[in-house]
Amino acid sequence: MSDDALPEPDRIEGAPHPRETAKLFGQDRAIADFLETHASGRMHSGWLITGPRGVGKATLAWKIATFLLAAPAAGLFGDPTLDVDPDHPDARLIQSGAHPRLAVIKRPIDEKTKQLKSEITVDAVRRLKSFFQMSSADGGQRVVIVDAADELNRNAANAILKELEEPPAQTTILLIAHQPSRLLPTIRSRCRELRCQVLSDDMLGQALDQAGFPDQNSESLAVLAGGSAGDAIRLLHQDGLSLYADIVKAIEGLPRVDRLAVLRLADSCVGKAAQTRFGLTLDLLDLFLSRAARAGLLGAPAVQACPGEARLLARIAPDDRAARRWAQLQQDLSNRSRHGRAVNLDPAALILDMIFKIEETAQGVAAA
Repeated sequence: MSDDALPEPDRIEGAPHPRETAKLFGQDRAIADFLETHASGRMHSGWLITGPRGVGKATLAWKIATFLLAAPAAGLFGDPTLDVDPDHPDARLIQSGAHPRLAVIKRPIDEKTKQLKSEITVDAVRRLKSFFQMSSADGGQRVVIVDAADELNRNAANAILKELEEPPAQTTILLIAHQPSRLLPTIRSRCRELRCQVLSDDMLGQALDQAGFPDQNSESLAVLAGGSAGDAIRLLHQDGLSLYADIVKAIEGLPRVDRLAVLRLADSCVGKAAQTRFGLTLDLLDLFLSRAARAGLLGAPAVQACPGEARLLARIAPDDRAARRWAQLQQDLSNRSRHGRAVNLDPAALILDMIFKIEETAQGVAAA
């Protein structure tokens, strides 16, 4: 397998890599917070970039890295900005992935399976020792990007913590976190947080246009993406809107599901070629449960993600008691899904188990 064919944990399939993204939309507040701190001369060595998945956290990290390595004085005079001339020598090195003073820590490839490991291992962090030694010869600023810090295993997290506690001179560590609550409290306490927000519909449309998906502004996409450009691109690239409609159609008879439709759905996720569909199916089931819990509290959604969804949600989540049941099921199945992926559980078996748990819960709600 060539290097170009290897999976990249820090790239959304169908989208440009964050380092290649020209403009960051909707995160002006986070940019301003960073530039204000930088201009004050009181720079933190550790930064925790948080927010929902797909809203631009990695893009922000790469722009900060480029700013620090290529133009550390930018923003001190005139209008503050992270923008750097793409023809700047350091910026070109960053774009090529060959900058000697930038290290990126991400999930490694398993050499046996040629697939991504499920977590960032301590070996990936330990390699920072040699990086710091080599880059110190330049005498310039050094940057480390951890994407994503949620994926650090315990030993790797402790190794990163040590670097945060005793940071090398002229070093900035940028940790991207989708779920910062999963990080060690001591890691969080050592970092300054930059919070990224979900995108407005207008900003989402602009981000999709930049990524090569113009005029994709349907209500269904906006509902399922939830202000995440990354999720929207994933849905468009993997035909996620149709997949969600198939899920709803298979369970629209709740408290009984269509057994044949459910079996077809599960079978469509089997095999190496269906790994992407398998992951998206699990995520869309999780999203459906979230929408069911929300419907129990706030009523059926005014805008539905597919035909028949609002009617189904109104029936299975009529009140706050049902909302609590669906919220608890979402938590339980989320843990089940995470464990199933980690141990390579049979995709069809995992999906069938989850849908039958949904059926069981709907029956409990109906009988209450």
